[in-house]
Amino acid sequence: MLKVNQEKEISKYIIGIDEVGRGPLAGPVVSAAVRLSKNFNITELNDSKKLSKSKREEVYNLIINTCEYQLGISNVEEIDKLNILQATFLSMRRAINKFKLPSNYKILVDGPWSFDKANKNILPKIKGDSIYPSIAAASIIAKIYRDNLMLNLSKEYSNYLWERNSGYGTKKHIEAIRLHGITKHHRKSFAPIHKILSH
Repeated sequence: MLKVNQEKEISKYIIGIDEVGRGPLAGPVVSAAVRLSKNFNITELNDSKKLSKSKREEVYNLIINTCEYQLGISNVEEIDKLNILQATFLSMRRAINKFKLPSNYKILVDGPWSFDKANKNILPKIKGDSIYPSIAAASIIAKIYRDNLMLNLSKEYSNYLWERNSGYGTKKHIEAIRLHGITKHHRKSFAPIHKILSH
């Protein structure tokens, strides 16, 4: 259950941030940062994974039309160079850096880690996307943006079924990598691909 009042008590200026794409074998990691508008209908929100596709898209449109949001992306080269956690932090910093922050801001991040440990205004929250509305909104924005990105890439790389698996290591995706090789969008540092490449 989302705790609307609990979020409001933290600060008058809250940004929720969440990422999508830490686990896939292909594609970037995408972070979204959202500041909900005062009159936003919170009852529509939930963690993106708990909403149906049609409901998620409906809420997505509601958020982008009524709220302030920014996106940050780390590409495959950065993921392979930095590691996925550091690339995720980079994508979060990129999203947040696009905001003009007042002095009383607080950033609620989904997960156990802060993307900037020196910044005490960042509050990591485990399972934050099922607790705080701003993080739930960010999870929806990040997921739909990344899914659409992988859908567009799949038109050029149709063998890998990214329109269905969003780059995750499904059985058919791994079979396709063995059959057709890797693309520039595959993460060479990830174990399944690294293993295929080293054979």
